[in-house]
Amino acid sequence: MATLLEPESRGVPVYWHDAKEELMKRDRIMRKLIPQFGDMHLVGRSEAFNTLARSIISQQISVKAAEAVWQRFLEACPKCAPAQVIKAGPEKLAACGLSKRKAEYVLDLAEHFKAKRVHADKWSEMEDEEVISELIQIRGIGRWTAEMFLIFNLLRPNILPLDDVGLLKGISINYFSGEPVTRSDVREVAANWEPWRTVATWYLWRSLDAAPVVY
Repeated sequence: MATLLEPESRGVPVYWHDAKEELMKRDRIMRKLIPQFGDMHLVGRSEAFNTLARSIISQQISVKAAEAVWQRFLEACPKCAPAQVIKAGPEKLAACGLSKRKAEYVLDLAEHFKAKRVHADKWSEMEDEEVISELIQIRGIGRWTAEMFLIFNLLRPNILPLDDVGLLKGISINYFSGEPVTRSDVREVAANWEPWRTVATWYLWRSLDAAPVVY
C-alpha cells in the first residue's frame, strides 16, 4: 500500500480505545498483537479531493515514483482544487508525469467535485456502502480505493477491505500459519471483530510493517 502524506492529520479516532479493549477480549491473536504497538493508532486525513486525487496518482507505481509525480502535480496545481485541476487540463497534467489515463481519471474526479455529482459534504452522515457507491462512479476509483478512503479520511470503524493484499497476508500469517487464505476465511475470522473491523485490519497491517500507513 502506498504511503500518501497529507498536510494535516487528525487525532486518535474516538472509538479506538474501546475497539482495542473489545478486540483483545474476543480474539486471542489481537490480545497478543495490539499491546505490541502501544499508543500507535490510525492517522486520518481530512481533505477529500486531495486524498482521492493522490490515491489515483499513486496507483500501480512505487511510493518513490508516486511522491515525485505528486510534487510535480502540486507545482502545477498548488491548491489541489477541482477548478484548478480542470483549468490545468490533460496536457499540463501529463507533463507532471501522469499517464494519459490517470490524467483523465483526475480530471473526471475534479469534474465530479465541481459539478457536485458527489456529496462530499454529506459523506460523514452517509452509510459506508452509500459512500462507496458514489465513489466508484468516478473513473479510476474502485472498491479498494473507496474503502481506503472510508478508513483514512472518514475514519469508519468497521471496514473490511477484502481485496487488500496486506489484510490477506496479515490473516494468513497470524491466523493460518502462513497458508493462503480465501475471502471466506477472511470473513470468518473478521466476524469476531464486528463492529471494529477497521481497527483489527490496521493492527494486521502493523504486524507486517510497524511503520503506520498514512493515506
